[in-house]
Amino acid sequence: MPAASKAVAVSPAAAVPVPGATAEIVTFRPPLRPVLERVGEMARHVAGIVLPPLIVIGLSLLVWQLLCSEPGARLPPPTKVVSDAWDFIVDPFYDNGGIDKGAFWQITKSLGRVGIGFSFAAVVGVALGVLIGQSTWAMRGLDPIFQVLRTVPPLAWLPLSLAGFRHSDPSALFVIFITSIWPIIINTSVGVRNIPQDYRNVAAVIRLSWWEVFWKITLPATVPYIFTGLRIGVGLSWLAIVAAEMLIGGVGIGFFIWDAWNSSRISDIIVALAYIGIVGFLLDKLIATIGHFVSHGVAAQ
Repeated sequence: MPAASKAVAVSPAAAVPVPGATAEIVTFRPPLRPVLERVGEMARHVAGIVLPPLIVIGLSLLVWQLLCSEPGARLPPPTKVVSDAWDFIVDPFYDNGGIDKGAFWQITKSLGRVGIGFSFAAVVGVALGVLIGQSTWAMRGLDPIFQVLRTVPPLAWLPLSLAGFRHSDPSALFVIFITSIWPIIINTSVGVRNIPQDYRNVAAVIRLSWWEVFWKITLPATVPYIFTGLRIGVGLSWLAIVAAEMLIGGVGIGFFIWDAWNSSRISDIIVALAYIGIVGFLLDKLIATIGHFVSHGVAAQ
């Protein structure tokens, strides 16, 4: 027998269990170092995202505190803002009737108006964008008009809408609609025009219906453009409603700011501006997240 075979041979006696012997169970434990390295890498990634804005915000608050703590400063420092508007900050759900409501109700009312007006703008804007992108005649006829109207400031539409609707809520919805529709139309039409001609030729050869062309070719190709327009549009909607509510009155974060100015509550105005910025940021992230899932869902078909 070769030497190598003798080295690996096992005698039968070695396989016989010894009476009274206990078997030892050996458990496998993964090495700890790779786990710690992975946790450290995740911590560094999170710190790289969170720390820079926190540092910038902290430095900005420090500069603000130093500049506004001087005698004769016209704006309150952060410490005074927190102390003056403490009730408005810690109790956003109070409701004393009328327009005397907490931040939650003010923002909810404004968001409701934005939701209705922006939804109409999204549906009409996407439909018109597809029409302009597919039809050369529609593009030549409508695009110059849209390019002129989109430069009109939001508040310039408010007197006309008040004259037409005779009521504050529909007027505010119209201002949101007319302000946010233009980027949706323009981005959608650009996306449709950028569809490769080869795709259109294949659709014509296999004789797809207009619905199949839209669902299988137009929509997948234009989803990124559509949601870019929607992100811009929702930001403009939020800007428009805050400005419009200053003039139409009633419950809403815009009128709350105007009422606080008339009452010389500067700290409440600053806190309300912070709320507006946070809500606008969340709206943008919401549309971006929906666009991400829709893009992957359409691409998976």
